[in-house]
Amino acid sequence: MIEALSFAFVQHALIAGVLVSMAAGIIGSLIVVNRMVFLAGGMAHASYGGIGLAVFFGFPIFLGASLFAVAAALLIAYLTLHDRHRIDTFIGLIWAVGMAIGVILIDLTPGYNVDLMSYLFGSILAVSSADLYFMGALLAVIVLVVTLRYRDILAVSYDSEYASLRGVNVRFFYALILVLSALTVVIAIKVVGLILVIAMLTIPVYIAERLSSSLMGMMILSGIIATLFTLGGLWFSYSYDLTSGASIILVSAAGLGVFLLLQKGKR
Repeated sequence: MIEALSFAFVQHALIAGVLVSMAAGIIGSLIVVNRMVFLAGGMAHASYGGIGLAVFFGFPIFLGASLFAVAAALLIAYLTLHDRHRIDTFIGLIWAVGMAIGVILIDLTPGYNVDLMSYLFGSILAVSSADLYFMGALLAVIVLVVTLRYRDILAVSYDSEYASLRGVNVRFFYALILVLSALTVVIAIKVVGLILVIAMLTIPVYIAERLSSSLMGMMILSGIIATLFTLGGLWFSYSYDLTSGASIILVSAAGLGVFLLLQKGKR
């Protein structure tokens, strides 16, 4: 794969893989500790409505998916803030409606034949310079927010009632976590597609959770693990001429399997 590094699209893919993996590690940890894993799939599928809007009105697809995903996240935050045990119900509804809107708008777009496979299973080799800037900016925002407000996010994630008594604005941080999750899901779609995005956000976190004793440690370790899985998946994809998104998830699953075997052996 060394000779492939001379190509710009391969360089873009590697940079995108690292940026998205680090963001997925941080946000995936928050999704897991807040017990909102289903959120990842819901946001991914809901963002398809934004893809349909972008295609229909002719603006950048990344922008359309991001705006739609953020709107869906804010709606979920509003509906579930005081009734969080019903979050799966609302996510399922928004999931279905978002997909339906996207499909209908694409059908109504005259003369447009969209490549559904690139959105379902990712197209990391098609990442542009503008995509990289967006990914880098989002990762910078995530790192900045988590670093500056770590204690508040920690309190809201593990005990929102205690956080409220401490004077933390639970409503704001709950919505913020959802919005950052939605944006991370959108950029992860570019790497592994909306079908496989849940695996990318949860497999590294599952491993990191068992090797770390704090939320911050879990975020850092899961980001590193996700990066290794992504780079390994890209190498596997290039070596055997396979779909990159599916290859990344297969490498992640294999890594999880090895980890579980080692854990079982220790016990």
